[in-house]
Amino acid sequence: MNKFLLIIALIMTASCNQSNKEPEKQPSMVHLITLDPGHFHAALVQKSMYEGVDSVVRVYAPEGNDLQLHLDRIKAFNTRTDNPTHWKEAVYSGTDFFEKMLEDNMIRLSADTGTGWHGNVVMLAGNNQKKTNYILKSLEAGFSVLADKPMAINIENFEMLKKAFEKAREKNMLLYDIMTERFEITTILQRELSMMPEIFGVLEKGDPAKPAMVIESGHCFYKSISGNVLTRPAWFMDASQQGEGIVDVTTHLVDLVQWECFPEKSLDYTKDILVHTAKRWPTNMTISQFKAITKLDSFPSYMKNNLLNDTTLQVYSNGAINYEVGGVHAKVSVTWDYLASGGNDTHYSMMRGTKANLIIRQGSEQQYKPILFLEPIAGDPGYDKILLDQIKKVQAKYPGVGLKKENKVWEVIIPEKYKEGHEAHFAMVTRNFLGYLNKNHMPDWEVPNMLAKYYTTTKALELALKAK
Repeated sequence: MNKFLLIIALIMTASCNQSNKEPEKQPSMVHLITLDPGHFHAALVQKSMYEGVDSVVRVYAPEGNDLQLHLDRIKAFNTRTDNPTHWKEAVYSGTDFFEKMLEDNMIRLSADTGTGWHGNVVMLAGNNQKKTNYILKSLEAGFSVLADKPMAINIENFEMLKKAFEKAREKNMLLYDIMTERFEITTILQRELSMMPEIFGVLEKGDPAKPAMVIESGHCFYKSISGNVLTRPAWFMDASQQGEGIVDVTTHLVDLVQWECFPEKSLDYTKDILVHTAKRWPTNMTISQFKAITKLDSFPSYMKNNLLNDTTLQVYSNGAINYEVGGVHAKVSVTWDYLASGGNDTHYSMMRGTKANLIIRQGSEQQYKPILFLEPIAGDPGYDKILLDQIKKVQAKYPGVGLKKENKVWEVIIPEKYKEGHEAHFAMVTRNFLGYLNKNHMPDWEVPNMLAKYYTTTKALELALKAK
């Protein structure tokens, strides 16, 4: 009996075994499925436990190092001394892992008697070359999807992503990407202050030479996660699989431009986005550096087109976009070093208002910790009094936040209790998504703005490739 006939038989058996009596209602439970986890972000979603989420997580993946690294990270969370998790990983590994996931779900759906299998969520964080197809097929099978960025790495993927959102709407499912930067406290307060006209004024429109918002992000390939040096899969350094820098980390930056400049407002990518210029450039990585972060002795054959003299790999991890969104000029850029100074990520974000500029700096002077500054525009002698009065509104929402003036610049003082850290932000995003899932609804602006975001990044890549 082939697989198709077996599935039909199981469906018929399940139907025959159901009595005419209405099944007893059981509490809805969210069941997580991790599909092909190739990125450490897949594990970070499980660094915390969640109310209403089954502790059993089904994992479908090919055999190999990516899967083992993922399971090792989950085991580390389960066995840590401080607040250990208690996840149970039910693993299927094989070349047909994706088909097996879809097949298993069809069987469960046929036999569902109110146990909540219709609430399954596929979690995706891995090879981005395959991700958009995984998203579309998972939604077609009746899963909601929580995906790491990016959900599309080129303009063809963007067209597929549009179909995925249409399918999610048609099947009443949710598709959401993991935007951790929205939960960074300095970003939250930058957004909060920008919505206070007494302090910020109104957002400038800017121009290509002097954008109204600029965000720059610096990263390094060699880094430590949860106290251990991160082992990266080799394909992470292959732009055709990971995606170029201009469509990868830049996704976060474009998201922040939209989230801060147009809070809770829907954008139409066909009317509101205009990409002016875009560029891309590589980070060169030696074979010894490559070996240190992948544990491989040589470059894989699929990287041959990006090799220089067989000893140096060109990783197209850097990109910059100068564009307009809703008439506001913005510039975003991301750069990657092998090992940056201090081994830390850096961040710079500036919003230009008519009364003040709001600037986040995270460099060596800030000991690589993000700090928010407010720079008043000269000319208003009563500004400081207004600022100190208005900041009370922020303090009502975030007790303990204060201000410290040095020369003409104000530093926003933020208590340590609000500084959760990047890894903790994954749990915050997940809880946010679970809240949407419980209501089976997201804010109306989320989907159009996800489309606007991925149109911006993929259109920018298209322009950058033409410019080369």
